[in-house]
Amino acid sequence: MDETIMVVKSYAMNYGINILVALLILIIGTWFARIVTKSITKVLNTREVDATLVKFLAGLVKAVLYILVIIAAIDKAGIESTSFVAILGAAGLAVGFALQGSLSNFAAGVMLIIFKPIKVGDFVEAAGVMGSVEQIGIFVTTLTTPDNKVIFVPNSQMGGGIITNFSIKETRRVDMEFGIGYSDDIDKARTVILEILSGDSRVLKEPVPGVFVGTLGDSSVNFKVRPWVNAADYWGVYFDVTENIKKKFDENNISIPFPQTDVHLFQESKN
Repeated sequence: MDETIMVVKSYAMNYGINILVALLILIIGTWFARIVTKSITKVLNTREVDATLVKFLAGLVKAVLYILVIIAAIDKAGIESTSFVAILGAAGLAVGFALQGSLSNFAAGVMLIIFKPIKVGDFVEAAGVMGSVEQIGIFVTTLTTPDNKVIFVPNSQMGGGIITNFSIKETRRVDMEFGIGYSDDIDKARTVILEILSGDSRVLKEPVPGVFVGTLGDSSVNFKVRPWVNAADYWGVYFDVTENIKKKFDENNISIPFPQTDVHLFQESKN
């Protein structure tokens, strides 16, 4: 009887110690998880990472650390943790398959935020659409088109294809083409175009605007016109130069031909 009591006391003491150690693991582990989470948040904020991403990553790290602490405490308390880990792994796998598309968008969003091929305010072309970047979210990127439509592009499509960013460089080249008739004076037309470009204060002096004959078309001699401008002036220069060249060509009797078809009718003689 005395031996049984001793065994019970010994078992209770050992079990109680295990419970106490498990509680200590929980307390110290949760404290450590909070410290690590705060440190990661501070580092990411210092590097000016998107606030939404910082909050998500901090929460993810905190959740993982809590799970590890709970598993360690359960194991120390003498409770079989293998089944618990297996169930947790199976649940995680099922959730992963169910959220496969969302996880892909999340991963792409993280890459966009970290490597910054685009930023808010940039005018871009990606995933078959063009617009100004309004927001780079965890799962979708929001664009506003020039006609004020809002487009939500999944990050997997935004980051998985070619992105053309029109706003990274401070200057851009405006590519235009103007045709004149074969009977018109090429040198005169070039002079008119250069005068228009030199009279526009938005056209940069360096690099020097390019004006040259590019192609000999079916009905016109085609000039390639290549002025350089500040990125913000691109469309203004494009439209104004196009209009002014048409007016100046008219004033100087320089024709702008258009495709024509000559139809010849022959009358058959009757015998």
